[in-house]
Amino acid sequence: MAYKRILVGTDGSATAEAAIRHAANLAKQMGADLHLISAYSLPDPKQVSRWVQEAGQEFVGLITGTTSAEAAVDKGQRTAKEEGVEAIARFEEGDAGEVLINAAERENIDLLIVGNKGMTGAKRFLLGSVPHKVSHHAPCDVLIVHTT
Repeated sequence: MAYKRILVGTDGSATAEAAIRHAANLAKQMGADLHLISAYSLPDPKQVSRWVQEAGQEFVGLITGTTSAEAAVDKGQRTAKEEGVEAIARFEEGDAGEVLINAAERENIDLLIVGNKGMTGAKRFLLGSVPHKVSHHAPCDVLIVHTT
C-alpha cells in the first residue's frame, strides 16, 4: 500500500526523533506528505496567574507548555529536513493520544506513526500510553516504531 499522508507525533525527545526519521524516510520513499504534531496541556489557570505574578509575563509561553511544544515541532521539522523531507508541523492543546487521533481524522491521514515509548513496564496497564491509545482508536493504519 502506498501512503499519501503520514502523521508522526513528537514531544521533542530522542525517541520521538527516531520515529520522525523513520516517518521521513517512508514519506520520501512513497512521495507522501509528512505532518508533525506535538501536544501540550494547559495548567490550572489559578496556578498560571500566580506564576505570572511571580515570574513576569515573558514566561507565559514557558509556563503554559506552548514553548516546549513549539520547540518539539521545530526540532522535528529540522530532523525531517535532514532526511530530505519538508514537514508540515503544528502543536495543539490536549492529551497526546487524543490530539493524534483527532488530527488523523481531520487531516485524512493514511498512516499514523508513533514511537514505542511508554509501552513497557507495568505502568502502561495503569496509565495507558500514547502508542497503546492510538493503536486501538486511530482511523488509519498505525506504525509503532521501536525507539527504546
